[in-house]
This record gives sequence, C-alpha cells and structure tokens, in this order.
Amino acid sequence: MNNLSSFPITRKWPAQHPDRLQLYSLPTPNGVKVSIMLEECGLPYEAHLVSFDSNDQFSPEFLSLNPNNKIPAILDPKGPDGKPLALFESGAILLYLAEKTGKFLPADAALRYETIQWLMFQMGGVGPMFGQLGFFHKFAGKDFEDKRPRDRYVAESRRLLGVLDARLKGRSWIMGDDYTIADMAILPWVRNLVQFYGAGELVGYADFVEVQRVLDAFLARPAVQAGLNQPPRA
Repeated sequence: MNNLSSFPITRKWPAQHPDRLQLYSLPTPNGVKVSIMLEECGLPYEAHLVSFDSNDQFSPEFLSLNPNNKIPAILDPKGPDGKPLALFESGAILLYLAEKTGKFLPADAALRYETIQWLMFQMGGVGPMFGQLGFFHKFAGKDFEDKRPRDRYVAESRRLLGVLDARLKGRSWIMGDDYTIADMAILPWVRNLVQFYGAGELVGYADFVEVQRVLDAFLARPAVQAGLNQPPRA
C-alpha cells in the first residue's frame, strides 16, 4: 500500500482508504466532470469536500496540491510506474483517467484528437463563457445597471450552444455512437447554465433541441446521477 502521508493535503483531509484514488472537489460543473468519470469507469475513489464556504481552497494543504486554488484535484496512489501522482485541472484529470483505464477516449489516433478537440472546446469556451454569464445573471453581476457585459456573454453562450447543437445533429453523443470524456466535460456545464444559473430563457435554450436531447440522455445515466452528488455537500 502506498503511503500518502508525505502529501500535506492528507493532513487536512485524511485518507480513510489510502489505496484508493483521492478526489478533492465540490459538486460544481468542473468538479462533477471528474466524479462522473470516476463513476463511469468504476475506479475506486474517496471523495473529500473542499468547502468554498470555509475557503478550503485557499488552505495551505489544498494549495500544496493545486497552487491555482481551484477544484477539482486528485491524488492517485497508483500513478505511473506505481508511484503516487498529484494532478489538478479538470481537463488534464479527465485525460489521465481515460488513459489510465483505457475508457471513454478512442484508441484511434484521429478520433482521439477529435475528442480532445471537443474537450478543449469546453475548457476554452463553454466553461468560461457560461460561468461569466452565471455571474452577470445570477450572482453579484446581476445588480450592474449596465447590461452590456451580461449581453456579451449571453450572445457568446448562445453561439456556443449553436455550435454544439449542430455537432449533435444525427449523433447520439458528441463523438457519434461513443460516449466520451467530451460529453462528461461539456454537458454538466449545459445543465448548470439552465438549471442552476436559470439562464435557459435568456439564451433561448428551447431553440437547441439536439442539445436538450443529449443532455436528457446524459442525465439518465446512473453513473452521472451518482457523480453529480460527489462529494456530498455537508
């Protein structure tokens, strides 16, 4: 069994099962990407709640694993060459887990890079734009009298939904018949935009019937339902 005691993060979040992958997260769109992947691939893991209410993400222990103070982060006791691996950034973690398990990332080189392309579409576009829209629609930004910042993110979010809707036409998933890490990355953000941010009407979500169809299929998966609640909020 690998000893994780040399990692400072385990002092704040002790590992009850040090032989399992340790997940430090919160059930936000970025956080659940990884918990859904872990549930889908059946890899044993132990989830630790990083509470924003108590600023856990700024604690020295968490920063020792992720100096960028963002969730999620993982500590895999059975990393490459059998040595523990600490990793942050949700997209990097998805790629690592896909390669570790041989699941949800095509083996064919061309399809593999096409999948990564759509993962980057989420990382560089969907996540940042939907997140900014959430700020200006639901959180402190909603009180700004000048609605031009909000409208900019509304327009860009709608454009991104249009790109996704066109991609999904005639396809079961982003990559066709195969469900991949691209779906796990993008669809939690769509769910968050509509359900948590309450911005469906604002972006004209009803117009994107292909996105609606695939999001419904995504949310019907048992592993998705399990991953959406990991780690459980206190």
